[in-house]
Amino acid sequence: MTISLSDAGKRFNRDWIFRHFSYQFETGQSYAITGPNGSGKSTLLQVLSGSLMVNEGKIQYSIHNKDCTAENIYQHVSICAPYLEVVEEMTLKEFLSFHEGFKPFLPGVTVGQIIESIGLEKAVNKQIRFYSSGMKQRVKLAQCIFSSSAIVLLDEPCTNLDSTGIDLYNRLISEYCSDRLVVVSSNDENEYRFTTRKINMGDYK
Repeated sequence: MTISLSDAGKRFNRDWIFRHFSYQFETGQSYAITGPNGSGKSTLLQVLSGSLMVNEGKIQYSIHNKDCTAENIYQHVSICAPYLEVVEEMTLKEFLSFHEGFKPFLPGVTVGQIIESIGLEKAVNKQIRFYSSGMKQRVKLAQCIFSSSAIVLLDEPCTNLDSTGIDLYNRLISEYCSDRLVVVSSNDENEYRFTTRKINMGDYK
């Protein structure tokens, strides 16, 4: 999987969020997107996911050297972000099974194994609306990382996590993301310490 941006820019109304962004993201590499608040970190992540289109320049997706359209890239993307919600009226088991119907989990991984991996066995039959903020974040991470997707996008992935949760996050990244394209949007080094490339959005104003 390769995502290539050429002289790309994104604006809202008359305000440019970023401009003249040229970069190539490749499978097997991990990238940190950093920069001041409002510099376009989350916006770039949404552009990479295909949910936002650029206003200038172009973005191209390639899978096994074959082009993939922006309209179809969602099939290959999973994302974890504070602004994305889970279905809180469901139990954890119901929610993961529901999600699996839309996007399969990694080969050989079951719902039961996921629940055990994120340490929520005792809360498996409780509605997610009764979870703490940290427990909900574990669910969001599980939904993202265990999905069978070539691209993993993480926006401030350790939001609401305590030290044990941060350790869990780093373990999941190490065990399940080494052969995928991973992009982390954050200014917290704890969230992107593992990445191999760093992009400062302040350079694209």
